[in-house]
Amino acid sequence: MEQVSQRIIRMAQSATVAMNQRSRDLKSRGIDIINLSVGEPDFNTPDHIKAAAKKAIDDNFTFYPPVAGFPDLLAAISNKLKRENNLDFGPEQIVVSTGAKNALANVILCLVNSSDEVIIPAPFWVTYAEQVKLAEGKCVIINGKIENDFKITPQQIEEAVTSRTRALLLSSPNNPSGTFYTGSELESIARVVEKHPDIFIITDEIYEHINFVGKHETIGQFDFIKDRVVIVNGVSKAYAMTGWRIGYMAGPLWLARACIKLQGQLITGPTTIAQKAAVEALNGDQGCVSEMNIAFKRRRDLMIQLLKDIPGLRTSVPGGAFYVFPQVSSYFGKSNGSVTIQSSNDLCLYLLDKAHIATVPGEAFGEPTCIRISFATSDENLVEAMSRMKNALSALI
Repeated sequence: MEQVSQRIIRMAQSATVAMNQRSRDLKSRGIDIINLSVGEPDFNTPDHIKAAAKKAIDDNFTFYPPVAGFPDLLAAISNKLKRENNLDFGPEQIVVSTGAKNALANVILCLVNSSDEVIIPAPFWVTYAEQVKLAEGKCVIINGKIENDFKITPQQIEEAVTSRTRALLLSSPNNPSGTFYTGSELESIARVVEKHPDIFIITDEIYEHINFVGKHETIGQFDFIKDRVVIVNGVSKAYAMTGWRIGYMAGPLWLARACIKLQGQLITGPTTIAQKAAVEALNGDQGCVSEMNIAFKRRRDLMIQLLKDIPGLRTSVPGGAFYVFPQVSSYFGKSNGSVTIQSSNDLCLYLLDKAHIATVPGEAFGEPTCIRISFATSDENLVEAMSRMKNALSALI
């Protein structure tokens, strides 16, 4: 008899993972799918990073790692945070996990109690809300508007704060919208949180280096709030290392110790070989990061131009990450005679069936009028995919 726990029943499946798997299934049947649903660079991991992993195998780094991560990786992360972000986190304040998703889960489970509230600006990455639910917390969603590049305001945060508020979960650059907060905007948000001493800020900065507007800004830079900021980051996006599964948190010492306690009971620590590769990624030649960012910016610009040629779509220009998040609600209620579009979920399924392109519905990101389109693929794929999309949408009347 199947008796799945209630926490799993309440948890939604990851829409991005589900759409990516559906695309793979269709491809395995010989269908020419252009997958614009996946959130990973299409570049190979740079050779010098792969060489470090091979050396780690030869050097027999094949035994259990320390729970928090190898000392040289903790030092590399500490140095990176100081060098690139001017943030002072000692190695003892850092915990390395199996991807940033795992690091985020550790932080939420160690910080949020039953019925605590977590403020989440929408649109948000699909996993945020589900991890808060797993911790038995309550999600308080505040919505950004497309005309403001989906940014939320300090006033919205202030209005959302209650006596139960435990954390604010920020992401910049944002997945799915590419929203990029400036230093002054982040300071205004930090000033609101400063007035409420029981609230922490969890800042997801995994897309830090995929940045089209200038220097990355972190909310951890402000002295008046830094003791209540938790940084979540990793090597997946910047170094094309999604499959290596290395992320980390950096925060107050007591919270890092709590994450170590939790992680010690769940995974022990992330893969030893991947950790050694991550040391080289952070300490080695950073030219690969710049090269990939140049390619992503070119693709961003191409996508904006291609979307302008499709009637009925409205989009903001992403300042970072590798997604566009166009508003598609003008197609709701339209039909091709056999299919009627009532939601972004319907539209994504229609595009998959008719145009053979995979996207992700906005419902999963807390913004049901939009869809997420990844441009982490070749220019040729993007041109062909948008041509297919234009033709498929033109059949809806």
